[in-house]
Amino acid sequence: MTTTNFICLEHLNRQYDDAGVKQLVLQDVSLNIAQGESVALLGRSGSGKSTLLNIISGIDMPDAGKVLVDDLDLTAMNEHERTLFRREHIGFIYQFFNLVPSLTARENIEFTLELNGLPANEIFPRVKALMEELDIFDKADRYPAQLSGGEQQRVAIARALIHQPKVVLADEPTGNLDARTGHSILQTLHKLLKEHNSTLLLVTHSLEVANSADRIITLENGYLKERDSGFAW
Repeated sequence: MTTTNFICLEHLNRQYDDAGVKQLVLQDVSLNIAQGESVALLGRSGSGKSTLLNIISGIDMPDAGKVLVDDLDLTAMNEHERTLFRREHIGFIYQFFNLVPSLTARENIEFTLELNGLPANEIFPRVKALMEELDIFDKADRYPAQLSGGEQQRVAIARALIHQPKVVLADEPTGNLDARTGHSILQTLHKLLKEHNSTLLLVTHSLEVANSADRIITLENGYLKERDSGFAW
């Protein structure tokens, strides 16, 4: 892992109107994350964790402040440029998997590469290799409804990593899994990320899950605070 700052958040502020009342979600948030580092973000529901993920990915924009990823300023891009950046360089993993129900496991993963214009003859070998590494290639032709929760999350991880993104944003990735399956999924995720030197920001309510990361930060009342990670895997 390198010490070079790869994600730089500079003095972010974000507020929303709630029935005419301004709600300040992020207040002067600054954060540096190194390439290849895994950072866990803890916070109560409604604390702004998902808002922060959306801003880092360019889905949402801050009211003030700057977001740089690999020296690229997302806050200076237009919406189309941010969409292309997100498609090529960001991987998402969600609590409820968010797989397309009408596509097979393999097709859900292939779709990311198709969007990025990878030649058809290169797609299947790459998808097959990653599905084998995640031990789900035998489920390639099954639909999401035919898979267990753990299998669906492995497909979701494959979809998030198949284009070898610079950044992976995981929003409660084990929140819908039992403890044993969640532990296994986390181990696999961290292993794959280290192989590709991808940077991870992991949102969770679980301190045990958070302790799997290199560093833990908390979001309280719009402010970021840092704490030690010490859980032994």
